[in-house]
Amino acid sequence: MDKIHILMLATDAHGGFGGIAKYNRDVLAALSSFDEVGKITVLARSIDGETSQVPARVHYDLTAARGSFAYVRRTLRAVLLGEKVDIVYCAHINILPLASLVAGIAHAPLVLGIHGIDAWQRPERALRRFGINSVDLVLSASKLTLDRFQAWAGARAPSAVMPGAIQLDAFSPGPRNPEMERRYGLKGRKTLLTLGRMSADERYKGFDEVIEALASLRKHCPELVYIAAGDGSDRARLEAKARDFGVDDMVVFTGRVDEHEKMDLYRLADAYVMPSSGEGLGLVVHEALASGIPVVASTVDGTFEAVRGGLLGLAVNPADGAAVEAAILETLQKPKIVPEGLSFFSFDQFSKRLHAALALVTLR
Repeated sequence: MDKIHILMLATDAHGGFGGIAKYNRDVLAALSSFDEVGKITVLARSIDGETSQVPARVHYDLTAARGSFAYVRRTLRAVLLGEKVDIVYCAHINILPLASLVAGIAHAPLVLGIHGIDAWQRPERALRRFGINSVDLVLSASKLTLDRFQAWAGARAPSAVMPGAIQLDAFSPGPRNPEMERRYGLKGRKTLLTLGRMSADERYKGFDEVIEALASLRKHCPELVYIAAGDGSDRARLEAKARDFGVDDMVVFTGRVDEHEKMDLYRLADAYVMPSSGEGLGLVVHEALASGIPVVASTVDGTFEAVRGGLLGLAVNPADGAAVEAAILETLQKPKIVPEGLSFFSFDQFSKRLHAALALVTLR
C-alpha cells in the first residue's frame, strides 16, 4: 500500500503560540508516527517563532506565511503542481473555503479540525460557510464545540471528539522558583493564577470574573494575590478594572510568559482559576493540573470537559459571582497533587483517537 500524503492548511502550528498552535503541533506529531503516513506538507498562515522542532515526515513550508495572496497561491500550487495529495486537513474553520477548493481539485477527502468559539455560530457571510457540505470528517477539541457546530452546520459528515493532549512529562509539581517568587512579590502570599491571551476580541478567559471577586475574597484571605499572566489588546482595560474595583494591589500583570518559564509559573500558584465562557477545551487547565495545581473551571464552555465534568477539578457558572468566590476559597484549601485520571488526556491517548478517526476516511 502506498504511503499517504497529507496536506495541512493551518493558521499556525510550529512557530506559533497559544492553544490552537499547540493542538496542531500535537496533530502533526501523531500523524508523523503513523506507519501509513509518508509525508505531511504544512502550509501555515502565521509563523512567529522557531520551527526547529518539526517532526520527521513533516515538510513545513515557510513560503506560505507571507500574506493572504501568497498563502492562496502557495496552496493552489501544492495541488496543481506538487505531489499527489491523499488527504486535505483543514486545521481551522476560517480556512475551510480554500481547503474545500483544494480538496476538490485534488479529489481528496477533506478533514476539518474545529476548536472553540470560532465554530460555535453560523458565519453571516456566505463565503465563510463555503465548503461545509464538502467536509468528510470533523475532528473537534470538545463535545461542546462539536454540538454547537453541528447545530448550525448539520451532522452530514462523520465526527470524532479529539481533546487536546497534555505532555505529562513536561509538567510536574515542585517548589516555587525563588527568583520568580521575588519578581512578583509572592513570598508568604496565597496565589491565584490565570494564563491566557488578553484580547479585546476574546473577553471570555475569566480574568474579569476573578478581578470582580477579589475584594470579597480578601476578607477571607488577606494575603491573597492574583497573577494575571498574558498580554494583548485588552490588558489596559483589565488593569483599569482592577484599579476601579480597588484591588490593583492584589493583581500582578506579568505580560507574555516565555514557554520555558511556564512550569515555574504554574508552581507559583495555589489555585488555577479559569471561570471562562468561550474556551473550546483549555490546554492551560491540563498544564496546571499536571503541575499539581488544583483548578476552578467553568460549567458553560469546554473547560468543563477539561476537568471531566468535575472529576479533575471544580467547575462553576462564571455568571454566578458567589459561586466563583466559593469555588476559589474551596480550591485554595486543596493539596497540590496531580489528580488521578489526567492520563485520559495524554499524548498516547490523543494519538490513538486520531488514528481511529482518520481510518474513517482512509479505509473507505
